[in-house]
Amino acid sequence: MTAIVRCEAAARTFGAGASATVALQPTDCELLANERVALVGPSGSGKSTLIHLMAGVDQPTSGSVSWPAIGEQRTLRPGPVAVVFQGPSLLPPLTLLENVALPLILEGKPEPEARERALAALALLRLEELGDKLPEEVSGGQAQRAAAARALAGRPRLLLADEPTGQLDRASGMEVVDALLTAADETGATLLLSTHDPAVAARLPERWEMRSGRLLEREPAWSR
Repeated sequence: MTAIVRCEAAARTFGAGASATVALQPTDCELLANERVALVGPSGSGKSTLIHLMAGVDQPTSGSVSWPAIGEQRTLRPGPVAVVFQGPSLLPPLTLLENVALPLILEGKPEPEARERALAALALLRLEELGDKLPEEVSGGQAQRAAAARALAGRPRLLLADEPTGQLDRASGMEVVDALLTAADETGATLLLSTHDPAVAARLPERWEMRSGRLLEREPAWSR
């Protein structure tokens, strides 16, 4: 089976000389179609760095990242790769509906189709009544759920979620996880979700563990 994303000795260092910080040690890994993986590890372990490389929003210092089943990096976003970032990422001048629809419009979808898909994604996260609100007019949890809706609306082949529940209460966090899993099941997307929460990690069938910038352990949930 062709990999959706593949890292080959991919490493990332920030800075240079004595002040350099190795965020990710040389890493070999790949995600295949329909995989559901929880990426766990303490803060600073390299989870976000690995996700950013897989998303194509950052470049490895050495090694390579490729998307064999998708295509070249320039075709990734908006399109077959979507990211739910850890912090707020909505555009303040746009309503929630406009934020969710924007990537679809940038991808070339007609505005009526983009709006319909955006409304469906907001409904999946119980936000359909807030579509005309600006990000500043909703709670932080609602804004984060809208960011998840934006990722889901594009029906990506690779869905990357960087601590999507980290700033949410337990109920809101589990709603986001439910929506991500449901969308991945319905579209056949591959899902990699980083988390500190054991309850969230337990919802996914596979687990990867990171420590000090190194991918240490990969195992199915049933083996824990």
